[in-house]
Amino acid sequence: MQFTRNTRTSRSATSLIIKLGLVLFLFLGAIFLLSKVDFPAPKKEIEKIIPNENFKIVK
Repeated sequence: MQFTRNTRTSRSATSLIIKLGLVLFLFLGAIFLLSKVDFPAPKKEIEKIIPNENFKIVK
């Protein structure tokens, strides 16, 4: 009786490459779609009044 050694086949390596390629494709597609969305800029201006007594003159 002769024993055979079970080693990795190239099929598992190609499936790993395909899975990584699919994940990369989905990630780049999501970035592309988010760049196409036009998010509105805030229209209200933010103004905060800072009293003069908080400033220190440094020479």
